[in-house]
Amino acid sequence: MPLTHVVITSGRSIELTHLRLFSTYGGLLEGYPHQALNDRLVKGLLSTAAAADPRTPAHLVPPPREHPDDGRDGRDGHFGPVEILPPVACTGLFESTPVNPDNDPVLHRSALTIVWFQATPQPPSVQEADRGLREVAWEELAQDYEL
Repeated sequence: MPLTHVVITSGRSIELTHLRLFSTYGGLLEGYPHQALNDRLVKGLLSTAAAADPRTPAHLVPPPREHPDDGRDGRDGHFGPVEILPPVACTGLFESTPVNPDNDPVLHRSALTIVWFQATPQPPSVQEADRGLREVAWEELAQDYEL
C-alpha cells in the first residue's frame, strides 16, 4: 500500500512507497551553508539514493538555492557567499504502471528513486507536491521491472 500518490504533469499517477526525510543542515555544527557545501550535500544524497537500490535509477530534482543578503560579499568569508537550500531533504521510491506499453501492466511496474528538497517534513500528496517533483520526466527516467 503506497504512502501517497502524486499526479505528475504528464497526467501519470505515481505512488510513493518509501520515504526518508533529513534535516538539510542537521550535521552542520559550525560555519555557514555555501555553494561547495551544498554541492557536496546534494551529491552525497543522490549517491546514497542510487546505492540503496542499484536496480532502480535515481534522479535529483534540482533544489532552489537562496542567496540571502546577510552582509557577506563573498570576500570576507572563506567559503564565499551564503547559499541556503530548503530545510528538508527527501529521498523517495516511487512506482507506477509500466513505461513500456508492450509490458503487461499486471506483471510489470516502473520505478524511480527521486531526491528532492522541500520546506516542510510533510509527505507530498496529490494536493501538495513540490513543483519539481510534479515535473519529473517519468517516461524518460523510470525503469520497468517484472513483479
